[in-house]
Amino acid sequence: MKLEGRVAGPWAAEFERVWVETVPLLAKRNLILDLREVTYADAYGTRLLAEVYAHTRAKVLAGTVWTHSLAEQISRRDAQSEYQEP
Repeated sequence: MKLEGRVAGPWAAEFERVWVETVPLLAKRNLILDLREVTYADAYGTRLLAEVYAHTRAKVLAGTVWTHSLAEQISRRDAQSEYQEP
């Protein structure tokens, strides 16, 4: 799944719509989440990306310092959501 530009506002909503349609088609396939051309993600877009990552454990492709940071952020959010205090 390749994303380009902004994952924010109406574009994040469109990403969510496409994601909901895509989930049933994945089955046991591995997902690659290509963020190399993403230029911005708001809180909504970042949350969606974290949900996709949590659901699929996708391989994330990042090309810039910012997209590497975004990839770390979405994988870290997933790890934090799985952590439960004793």
